[in-house]
Amino acid sequence: MIPLAFDYARPDTLDDAIALLAEKGEDASVLAGGHSLIPVMKVRLGAPEFVIDIGRLRELSYITLDEAAGEVAIGAGTKHRDVVDSELLAAEVPLLPAVARTVGDPQIRARGTLGGTLAHADPAADLPAAALALDATVVLQGPRGKRNVPIGEFYTGVFSTVREPDELIVEIRFPRSGDAGWAYEKFTRRSNDWAIVAVAVSGDRIGLVNMGSTSLRATATEQALAEGRSIAEAAALAAEGTEPPSDTHGSPAYRTHLVQVLTRRALETSRGQR
Repeated sequence: MIPLAFDYARPDTLDDAIALLAEKGEDASVLAGGHSLIPVMKVRLGAPEFVIDIGRLRELSYITLDEAAGEVAIGAGTKHRDVVDSELLAAEVPLLPAVARTVGDPQIRARGTLGGTLAHADPAADLPAAALALDATVVLQGPRGKRNVPIGEFYTGVFSTVREPDELIVEIRFPRSGDAGWAYEKFTRRSNDWAIVAVAVSGDRIGLVNMGSTSLRATATEQALAEGRSIAEAAALAAEGTEPPSDTHGSPAYRTHLVQVLTRRALETSRGQR
């Protein structure tokens, strides 16, 4: 299938993009790398009247260390490939490039952006769960200025976030976590495929992929670890409070078993790195 007809604009600056988004509102969709929006438009699950292409806004592509805040700031337009290749991230937020390396294939990583995958809010995507495990903050900018949203408050449902129609994700901030043990365990049907279930661990925080309508924290497991229970006991609680989907790749019971196994493996790996 091909998308329905739409109007298109490619603003030259971030200010122009935000002004255009404020003008078009809910009639517009933002195009960055295109690997989330274009497939949705092709199968006509989405049919925006106006597409705003921010893919060439250089001011949204950067990775910098904010020493004063103890955080790494990443522009929303930064490509997955650049996240994978960043020596700064490997040292300061090592889970993030490790997870980005599992996203799709080289062509997808060369086009897809960090901001785009967070905004798309697919519960089967890798990086939102990593952002949860890393306690990230999403910076939104619109005609009323900027606001910071903790990643744990960002997602509201499948393909749904607290972003207002006239706002853009402009930056994602990650606390430095270079000293924390980390691991990412991803179970897929084929190489480069979406995760049936995946688990991201950074220190004592655990993010889950494809275990509900949004990316989730494994809060019961985290609490058990804080109480000093064993990894095996804590991992057995990984599905508590989740509502895993049922599809052609697995039943809720299958995903429940998978998340327990993957959580145990991820915790054992992350503890071994400390």
